[in-house]
Amino acid sequence: MLDNKKLIYISKKVRFEIIKQTYLKQSGHLGGALSCTDIIVNILNNYIFNQINNKFVLSKGHCALALYSVLYNAKKLNTNDFLSFAKKGSVFGEHPSPQIKNKYICFSTGSLGHGLGFASGIAYSNFLKKKKDKVFVLMSDGEMNSGSVWESALLSRKLNLKNLIAIIDYNKFQATGKSNDIMNIKPLSAKWKSFGWNVLECNGNDHISLSKCLKLISKNKEKPSIIIAHTIKGKGVSFMENDNNWHYRAPTKEELKLSKKELKI
Repeated sequence: MLDNKKLIYISKKVRFEIIKQTYLKQSGHLGGALSCTDIIVNILNNYIFNQINNKFVLSKGHCALALYSVLYNAKKLNTNDFLSFAKKGSVFGEHPSPQIKNKYICFSTGSLGHGLGFASGIAYSNFLKKKKDKVFVLMSDGEMNSGSVWESALLSRKLNLKNLIAIIDYNKFQATGKSNDIMNIKPLSAKWKSFGWNVLECNGNDHISLSKCLKLISKNKEKPSIIIAHTIKGKGVSFMENDNNWHYRAPTKEELKLSKKELKI
């Protein structure tokens, strides 16, 4: 397990790579990628890279740049592939592609609401094969609008997939506005508990809070688990935080410089 200081340092580096690539390509989903950075950094470094048979599924596929950046920082993705992000003809697009030959990118998840179903399938396969490996899936709060999420939630509890851990990047926004204005998903914790899941909440942008929650969840041996990780859209750069314009916006050269200064890179 990496310590808190190391995780914070990696998160800063990853955030700058996300912002830099979004600037260079004028493409990407910046706000959401920044909100889930700490979650992906923590899970991959502490539960995936060092435990080869555990799996990670990025359900909020529009934030694939965050995953690419974490893999690049860990030397699990080569420089040429990473720098090809959003270039014409590249398989490293704004959403994960099934053409990517990388064991950490399992599915195409450009269409939201399917990642939990994919993860449930892997978890059930592991259960049938009597494997103890865990499956982690990262979803967006906007995905809670999708019926397929709740179908998978029901099935996962029926099958008692105690090896399945879901995380919601709860940044309170989606593409066109505040999540609860578009489709009220509250009370989110009570909803998941009513579906029979083990539920915990944490600060998804604080590695101490996140690590503590993941350790507690990973010890669960009774039923599928979910972490509601409260995050800030655009986390790490003051003028991007909680500004939903950054869902699609790309920074200017001056904004890139300001971001680098704030992140102390």
